[in-house]
Amino acid sequence: MKGIILAGGNGTRLHPLTLVTNKHLLPVYKKPMIFWPLETLIYCGIKDILIISGRGHAGHFVNLLGSGKKFGVDLSYDIQEDAGGIAHALAIAEDFANKDKIAVILGDNVFMDSGELKKGVDDFKKQEDGAKIFLKSVSDAHRFGVAEVKENKVIGVEEKPKQPKSNLAVTGMYLYDNNAFDIIRGLQPSGRGELEITDVNNHYIEKNQMSYHVLESEWTDAGTFDSLLRANLIAAGIKSFPQ
Repeated sequence: MKGIILAGGNGTRLHPLTLVTNKHLLPVYKKPMIFWPLETLIYCGIKDILIISGRGHAGHFVNLLGSGKKFGVDLSYDIQEDAGGIAHALAIAEDFANKDKIAVILGDNVFMDSGELKKGVDDFKKQEDGAKIFLKSVSDAHRFGVAEVKENKVIGVEEKPKQPKSNLAVTGMYLYDNNAFDIIRGLQPSGRGELEITDVNNHYIEKNQMSYHVLESEWTDAGTFDSLLRANLIAAGIKSFPQ
């Protein structure tokens, strides 16, 4: 299985912090943000990892992480020329995936229990095909893709709904078979002008090929000032934080 970290985007919600650096190089407690998803993939047993970033700060990732030798992995790098959405960035990884299953993780996601994710990855490896998502109960579901679950099945995902049908956010780790790249080729840009990962997930759901796991451990993104603060507090072990 191959690992892909998506660390592109312009980080505009974190200006002025991101005017001179990539969001994923900002600190989350004692280490750069990018270390969190990288260490998550490593814990899951994934050793061949591609990091996709934008043009502006690509060299900074190489300077920080190098070949991956110090982490015991092989790191590769690629560039997303334009910020066209998560699915657009993922499409860049097709040659790297080389028809293997893939674990995709967003570079601004902080998972505090990689053991839960490892079990999910191990279970997914036993699936013949399809996809798997990790869900988390949150108080601000409207900020995320939101999954509707009935009778132990995901029946749909809605992107940033004003009135969420559940409180189950789709976290930024996705497991896919190699059909994901064919699906992306058939996508149309959303109203935001992006290729949405939610559309990829809904394709698998419609084919009855989506499994899921609801996380019990702490998770957050770190793409806004409030969520970056939350990520730092969680990583520092501080449990009393703003919702």
